[in-house]
Amino acid sequence: MTKIKLKVNGIDTEQDVEPQMLLVDLLRDRLDLTGTHVGCDTSQCGACTVLVNGRAMRSCTMLAAQADGHQVTTVEGLAPNGELHPLQQAFVDCHGLQCGFCTPGFLMSAASLLDSNPNPSDDEIRHALEGNLCRCTGYVNIVAAVRQAADVMNGK
Repeated sequence: MTKIKLKVNGIDTEQDVEPQMLLVDLLRDRLDLTGTHVGCDTSQCGACTVLVNGRAMRSCTMLAAQADGHQVTTVEGLAPNGELHPLQQAFVDCHGLQCGFCTPGFLMSAASLLDSNPNPSDDEIRHALEGNLCRCTGYVNIVAAVRQAADVMNGK
C-alpha cells in the first residue's frame, strides 16, 4: 500500500492505495464520485476524463498514485454549490446529450479547453473534444453547447 495525498474537488484527502489502483477506481469506489464513468478502459472513449491540475486527463489509464500531491476535479466539482456550471446548463439548453454516459467526459474536456482558451473557434472546440466519443448524439449540438458556455462565461 502507498499513502497518497491529493485534493479532489477542493477537498484534501489521504488514501492508502495499491500501486496498481487506477485513479478512476479511487474516485468511483473509494470517494463515491460516480460521475466519472468507466467506458473502455483503454483511454479511447473519454468517459473517464477528469481535470488534474486543470488539465484534462483520462483517469482509466492514470494510476491513483500518480495523482499524489495534485488537484483533481471531477464533474461533481463543476457545480460545488449545486448550481449548474455554464457548460452543464449549455449541454441541457443545446440538447448536447441523450443517454448522458459520455457527458461527464465531454464536460471535463470542454472545461479544460475553456480554461486555456476562453473564446475557441468551432474547429478548436472539435479538436479539443476529438478524444471523446458519443454514440447517441450528433456532435453538432455538443459543439454548440461549448460555444454557448464560452459566450456565457465571457459575459456575452
